[in-house]
Amino acid sequence: MSGVLNKQLLRKVPEVTVYFWIIKLLTTALGESTSDYLVYHFNPYLVVIAGFIGFIAILALQLSTRRYIPWVYWLTVVMVAIFGTMAADVTHVALGVPYAISTIVFAIALAVIFKLWHKTADTLSIHSITTTRRELFYWATVSATFALGTAAGDLLAYTARLGFLSAGIVFVAIFAVPAIGYWLFRFNAIFAFWFAYIITRPIGASFADWTGKAKNVGGLGWGDGPVAAALTLLIIIFVGYLQITHVDVDTIADSCPLNVSASANQID
Repeated sequence: MSGVLNKQLLRKVPEVTVYFWIIKLLTTALGESTSDYLVYHFNPYLVVIAGFIGFIAILALQLSTRRYIPWVYWLTVVMVAIFGTMAADVTHVALGVPYAISTIVFAIALAVIFKLWHKTADTLSIHSITTTRRELFYWATVSATFALGTAAGDLLAYTARLGFLSAGIVFVAIFAVPAIGYWLFRFNAIFAFWFAYIITRPIGASFADWTGKAKNVGGLGWGDGPVAAALTLLIIIFVGYLQITHVDVDTIADSCPLNVSASANQID
């Protein structure tokens, strides 16, 4: 291919192993706790601006690489988690948009991105990320899933008044749907992957709020700061392990739920 957007790259995403899902859930929780801590302890406008700048800077670093590098990739996911949370919260708090409306809007935005991505690449497989254009669609999709997941999680926790723990349990049950469907009913691998990927966001956010928020609002009262610090440490440990071992590079983990490597390569 010619042109910057079609520049051929080595694959830029990890294999979908159990480590992928563990770190993804940790990053979703970290995005919630970090965003809430920063917004409530510092000037929220400056925090959102700084979050956007950090997101763009780390994304630029990820785009500049020619292959998957664990610490760069997952740092990008972390920044997407933090800024995606801020974007969803600003939509509700600053603009006064109800969670039900923002959830619908973000869902439509995600559907549009999926449509455009599929139209240009003829696949939504994460294992087809070998050009800059496809990678841009990938990160646009990831960003939209974080915003959608944040709004959906808050919709159940606040608007539906389920509370953080109950909302988290509901989303865990929903997360089981694509896993069971993939294992037992031969769901399309790419559909199952993105279904599960979207649901990880409200799962992580719900449990982060449950542990971090005050007891009088349904949390355990551990504090957003300590929760964010603990999650950061766990992510560093897991990503450090991946950086050293490379177990998520060109490796198919047969025991991993929703491993889409083989199917994705066939579709591509």
